[in-house]
Amino acid sequence: MLADNFATTSFSAALQRTFDGKHPCRLCKVIAAGKKSEKKADTVLRLKKFEGLSQPAAIALPPPASFPLVEAPNSFLEARSLAPPTPPPRAA
Repeated sequence: MLADNFATTSFSAALQRTFDGKHPCRLCKVIAAGKKSEKKADTVLRLKKFEGLSQPAAIALPPPASFPLVEAPNSFLEARSLAPPTPPPRAA
């Protein structure tokens, strides 16, 4: 729509005419007609009260007797300890 208005008027006038809302294009008219023909559903949202347990459940988890330490391998150090590839790669 801006391009059509710009072809007949100056740039500032074309901008003003495009966005003033008084001169809708075909697409704007089709969208407006579609909005008018839409049926709005009158739905009533019925809220229901959440009925949970009447008494709170008492769940107790005992702590573990000990925490064993597990050492994870350090793959970064292992990769750095390997020998470089032979023959060395050539620079391109």
